[in-house]
Amino acid sequence: MTIFEQDCRTHLNEPFNLRALKGQVLLVVNVASQCGFTPQLEELEKLYSRYRDRGFTVLGFPCNQFGRQSPESAEAFCRFGEQRFGVHFPLMEKVRVNGPDAHPLFVALKQQAPGLLGTRAIKWNFTKFLVGRDGRVIARFGPKERGVALRRALEAALDEESPR
Repeated sequence: MTIFEQDCRTHLNEPFNLRALKGQVLLVVNVASQCGFTPQLEELEKLYSRYRDRGFTVLGFPCNQFGRQSPESAEAFCRFGEQRFGVHFPLMEKVRVNGPDAHPLFVALKQQAPGLLGTRAIKWNFTKFLVGRDGRVIARFGPKERGVALRRALEAALDEESPR
């Protein structure tokens, strides 16, 4: 099963058709509003703006599972992201990424790309999953990983042929 076959919802709790993104490169990130990594929202928006015309989308999923650093609703998070960091990439439903209530999308992401030493658990906010045009995870990046390494992996994924 590919990532594009997962069901998810927007920040307004409306169905979101991931299948419509088939053939694009995705960066799926669990985000939070009150985290030391929250300024990465600006960096994620810059990546989205720079590469979206090449078939790239960032999907941000607010998550309050780590240190209760995103207590607001998904809708309020969306307003915060737009006002504070100029976020225009899709912000999705609020999710849990670990445990028995973990969103099926994150269960699938973790299965395809385990973390350090093979652990499946996501350790903190702003863990990033780079998904190829075929819907399979290419790489997992920890919260501190960003910048050049992420850009290089993204550009390599964008240079891959679209699936037929």
